[in-house]
Amino acid sequence: MFDFDFEFYSPWFLLLFLLFIPLLIKDAATQKKKGIKVPTIKNMGESGGIKVVMFLLKISKYIILSALIIAMARPRTFTISQDRDDTKGIDIMLSVDVSLSMLAKDLTPDRLIALKDIAIKFVQKRPNDRIGLVTYSGEAFTKVPVTSDHQVVIDELQNLNPLELQPGTAIGEGLSVAVNHLKNSKAKSKIVILMTDGVNTIENAMPPALAAELAKNNNIKVYAIGIGTNGYALMPTQTDIFGDLVFTETEVKIDEPVLKEVAQMTGGRYFRATSNSSLEEVYDEINQLEKSDVKVSKLFNYQEYFKIFLWIALGMLFLDALLRWVFYKILS
Repeated sequence: MFDFDFEFYSPWFLLLFLLFIPLLIKDAATQKKKGIKVPTIKNMGESGGIKVVMFLLKISKYIILSALIIAMARPRTFTISQDRDDTKGIDIMLSVDVSLSMLAKDLTPDRLIALKDIAIKFVQKRPNDRIGLVTYSGEAFTKVPVTSDHQVVIDELQNLNPLELQPGTAIGEGLSVAVNHLKNSKAKSKIVILMTDGVNTIENAMPPALAAELAKNNNIKVYAIGIGTNGYALMPTQTDIFGDLVFTETEVKIDEPVLKEVAQMTGGRYFRATSNSSLEEVYDEINQLEKSDVKVSKLFNYQEYFKIFLWIALGMLFLDALLRWVFYKILS
C-alpha cells in the first residue's frame, strides 16, 4: 500500500519570507521619493524593452531570495510503503450466504444488513491481515481475493446483493471457492469464516463435506456461523404484482449438523447467532481466537526538490548580472 504526500524538511526557514516586508517598504519609499533615474536617452524612455529590463532588475532579488529560502526549507514529496512479512500473518476469506432468506427480519433490520455491519467492524479490527470475500447462494462468486487493501473488502461488503446470483443455497460451493483462493497462501494461518442461514439445497453442487476435506488437506481452518433465530421468522417467500417481496412467518432451518461437521473436520468451531448482539459476539470471539503476530513497518521514500530552486537562484543571479552589465553598457 502506498500513500503520497508533500512536506518541507525544515519549514522554519520559510519564516525568512518575513524579511521581504521591510525590503518592500524600503523599495516603495525609495521609488515614491526619488523615482527611477535613467540617464538622459530620450528615445529610451518609451521603449517597452527597457521597461521589461527595469522590471526584471527590480524583482530579481526577490526571486533569488525566494528560491534560496525554499531550497533551505527543502521541499520534498514522499511515499509510504508498508513492509510486512506475510508468512507471519493470517489470511482470512469471508464466505457469505446472500440467498433471499438473508433478508429475513429476525435480526435488525434484517440478517444481511446486520451481517454487513458486524463483518465490516471485524475487518477494521484486523489491520495487519489479508482478507478476501466470497458470496454464494445457488452458485459462488469471488468478490475480493485476499488483500491488505481492506477498503475494497469493506466496499464490497456494503454492496452485498441477494439478487445477483442464482437462487438456492450451495454451502459447499461457497466453501470450496474460498478454499481455492487460500490453498497456495504462505500465511502462518489460513481461515474461512463460512456464514449461512439455511440448508444445502443444490444437489449437483460441491458437497459441504468434500469442500471441508479440501480445506483440511490445505491446512485451512473453517469457522462456521449459522445465522437465524430459533423458531420462526419473517422471510421473503414470494413477490406481489408490483414485484415487491412478500414476507411471511416461516420456520428457521439451519443445517447445523453439516456446519458442525465442516468446522470439526478442519479444526475450527461452529457458532449460532440468533441476534445482532450474538452475531457480534461470534466475530469478537473469532477475532480473539485468531491472533496475528505480523509486524508492519513503514518505509519512507523521499524525492527532494531543493536542487531545482538552487538552480533557479543561480540562473536568476546570472541573468541579473547580465542584464545590469548590458543595460549599463548601453547607457554608458
